[in-house]
Amino acid sequence: MGVRHDDSSQDRRVRVQGRPVDSFPRFVPEAERGTVRRITVVGEDILRRRCREVTEFGTPELARLVDDMFATNRVAEGAGLAANQIGVDLRLFVWDITDDWGVRHVGHIANPVLDEIPAEHRRLVDESEGCLSVPGPYRVVPRPDRAVVRGRDKDGEPLVIEGRGYFARCLQHETDHLHGRLYLDRLAQRERKAALREMAEAKDEVFARRAERAARLGT
Repeated sequence: MGVRHDDSSQDRRVRVQGRPVDSFPRFVPEAERGTVRRITVVGEDILRRRCREVTEFGTPELARLVDDMFATNRVAEGAGLAANQIGVDLRLFVWDITDDWGVRHVGHIANPVLDEIPAEHRRLVDESEGCLSVPGPYRVVPRPDRAVVRGRDKDGEPLVIEGRGYFARCLQHETDHLHGRLYLDRLAQRERKAALREMAEAKDEVFARRAERAARLGT
């Protein structure tokens, strides 16, 4: 998901895997270890398939995948990234996002399932949304302003993550990816076509910017 920055919490500590920590580096440690991979683009089949569940936890391969996803997300300056966005057919996504109240959230989750939020606790918000696999355009998309997602971490431990505002949007956006859905699918046909035209005009510049950032970071 593309980044967008805007007082619900008095505790402004960074949340890692949903839990506040007293200190955290500017760059996610996983990104320092990881290798940048190519980001898939709308039109590629893997973005349209429902991803497979993660069944093997605590493996070096899964840990390396999480590292690579963070490294790729960092170079692309994203808020979140799903595994199929780097060509891997697994139900897994990562996030590194600062929410509407200035709180940074960092983490990963496998096999995420969104809770159904009761109507009386749900409020739809129209906000601008982008996607690393749709390089360039942003469009206004209505989504609930609260999300709760349940899954497991890379070691198989149960995980519950709650987000509000733009972080909630990120959790929903990335979960959509794992079902083979893009934010474009939530647009009217005319708006979707306009976004794709804009992408066609902007993507070369976006790709060049990502490559320059990768070179600058030495990844």
